Amino acid sequence: MESILGTSIGVFIALTVMIAGFCAYMTGHALASTWRPMWQLVPYMLLLGFADRFLSFALFEGHLLSLPAYFIDTAVLLVIGTLSYMATRAYKMVSQYPWQYERAGLIGWREIS
Repeated sequence: MESILGTSIGVFIALTVMIAGFCAYMTGHALASTWRPMWQLVPYMLLLGFADRFLSFALFEGHLLSLPAYFIDTAVLLVIGTLSYMATRAYKMVSQYPWQYERAGLIGWREIS
C-alpha cells in the first residue's frame, strides 16, 4: 500500500485526509460562498495535491514524484472539496431564497410546490 500512496497509511490519513482535507473543505466552502462556478475547484485542488505531495516528501520522507500517489491525493481532495461546495451551495440557495427552495438532503435543494 505504501508504494501506491507514497507514504504510510497513518501519514496519508493525517496529512491528506485531515490537514489537506480541511484546506479542501474550506476551499469548496469559499468558492460556493462567493457564487463561483464549480469548475474553479479543479485547479485549486491540483495545486493542493502538489502541496500535499511536497509536505509528505519533506516531513515524512514520502515519494515526491509518485504519479499514482499524486492522483490518489488529488482525487481525495477533489471529493472533499466538491462535497463542501455542494453542501454550501445548497445552504445558500435555501437561506437566500426561502420562498422558492427547500432542502432536499445534505447537498441538494428543490422548489417548493
